[in-house]
Amino acid sequence: MHPAPSVIIFTTLSGLGFGLLTFLGLGMPDVTGWTAFWFFVIGYVLAVGGLISSTFHLGHPERAWKAFSQWRSSWLSREGICAVAALLVMALFGAGLVFFNSVWQPLGYLGALLSLGTVFTTSMIYAQMKTIPRWNMPWTPAKFLTLSLAGGALLAGQITLAVILLVIAGGITVATWIIGDSAFQRSGTDMETATGLGRIGQVTAFEPPHTGTNYLLREFVHVVGRKHAQNLRIIAGTLAFVIPVFILLVLPFSHVLALVAILSHIAGVACARWLFFAEAEHVVGLYYGKR
Repeated sequence: MHPAPSVIIFTTLSGLGFGLLTFLGLGMPDVTGWTAFWFFVIGYVLAVGGLISSTFHLGHPERAWKAFSQWRSSWLSREGICAVAALLVMALFGAGLVFFNSVWQPLGYLGALLSLGTVFTTSMIYAQMKTIPRWNMPWTPAKFLTLSLAGGALLAGQITLAVILLVIAGGITVATWIIGDSAFQRSGTDMETATGLGRIGQVTAFEPPHTGTNYLLREFVHVVGRKHAQNLRIIAGTLAFVIPVFILLVLPFSHVLALVAILSHIAGVACARWLFFAEAEHVVGLYYGKR
């Protein structure tokens, strides 16, 4: 798949933002007044900024509102509904903390649940796609949720939880890489099944379907070298998990080091997101001899 910058920014920032809002809804950290205000500002800037960036990948961003009407069949529509509901509920909960010094905890729990629901619905947009075997597995939602919670714990200053969640998210991320490498082969999809001509023997392409590029090639066919991907995996894992855990467990606490851990994690998640899209093989690539 073509790793569009807008979608990488969206999945990286919104996951972090809704992860932070989840912990704020659970009362972690237990803050009120201006301290709570700035925590909510960070959460909303990340969550809303990520959602806005996703619209730049649409052919007609002005029609994005129409997606809300397809909630019965579309995970994209469910994501939009969950996101709006989470932001509205958390805004009310945050108003109680900031302006009234009151903890309306039922709203907080509901907002945390909706925030996690938003991340889950985002992950299901990709996990339900049978045409991309690397995404079509239960590990995809697990990866999105653990990364969101790990980043949220970091931003919320929950050091112990952050270390635990970073280790879990790192393990699941590595698992998705390893399992995903053989997912296309295990799916049983090849040129014979794609064309329906396997019953008469091996199928090969006589020549490309056309001489120029098209939408399918631009959006659904992206080839990344194996050596290049392996190097990026090492970089992503080191930045997203190893460095933050090392800082939190080994080095003495300081706000500067905490900021370094957060920035390192964000950079690593962005790198992992690039790989998430770049390594994903759509079955349409079979028609163009890309596998």
